Amino acid sequence: MQQPTEIFSDRTLGFTIPSRDVRGRVVRLDDVLETVLSAHDYPPAITHLLAEALVLATLIGSLVKQDQGQMTMQAQTKGGVVNLLVCDFRNGEVRGYVDFDEGRFGALGANPSLSALFGEGYLAITFDMADERGRYQGIVPLEGESLSQACESYFVQSEQVPTLIRVAIKSGDSGCVGAGMLVQHLADGEEGRERLHVRLDHPEWEYVSVMAGSIRHDELLDPALSMEALVWRLFHEEDEIRTQHGAALSRGCRCSAEHYEQVLGRFPPAERDAMRNDEGVIVVDCAFCSKLFSVAV
Repeated sequence: MQQPTEIFSDRTLGFTIPSRDVRGRVVRLDDVLETVLSAHDYPPAITHLLAEALVLATLIGSLVKQDQGQMTMQAQTKGGVVNLLVCDFRNGEVRGYVDFDEGRFGALGANPSLSALFGEGYLAITFDMADERGRYQGIVPLEGESLSQACESYFVQSEQVPTLIRVAIKSGDSGCVGAGMLVQHLADGEEGRERLHVRLDHPEWEYVSVMAGSIRHDELLDPALSMEALVWRLFHEEDEIRTQHGAALSRGCRCSAEHYEQVLGRFPPAERDAMRNDEGVIVVDCAFCSKLFSVAV
């Protein structure tokens, strides 16, 4: 595996193992994660939840080729404390936000379970593609112990692609760091042709999933271990590993006064008048970046 320039954080690394029909992504979010999380004063458990979601959004969103579309991940609740969690990824830009009931959240304790946070919730993953595929979406229940497990279920149920995802989050006085790995089996001739359980039992996938599943949280988060070295450590016995650096990552809130002027301009004048404050200005609160925009339309 060629390593002309090693990357350690805030950029995705794509890799393929041709002999195994496997593709994967690795990411470690450092400054980008801190920038997104700093928009709101989240309690530790919500910070951990959103950090995991942002890592997952980056892993899944980076499967879309640059300039070809956007991936949005949205988790909603039925009877849970979290009302809405939303993240999206487009061309290396990631953003996210959590809306939750602060009063009810305080009664959950320090480490609430996924079911306590979401109740009978669901996870929707939506791809808005710039090509003929257009917009398509998959929805799965929020079951299991983590958002990562729900995302694995999405790929198995909605796309019928065997997928393994590992995510690690570390929070402390110095901030929050998140990292993750996604590995998929895309054997030639199988997608859309063979039954799902046959693909899940494929010997190549069984081997790769065992190797990828051996990754430890401390390895994913180790700032001294490059992402290339991480992939090499797992699959060094393979004849060939191909890697590709993704775009540099950034906080991707795309809000601006001009954007909101265009959006609000589509509303009828009577509805815009009802939105105005005493000064005759419409104030828009962007949940992603926690900024107020005064729009006069």
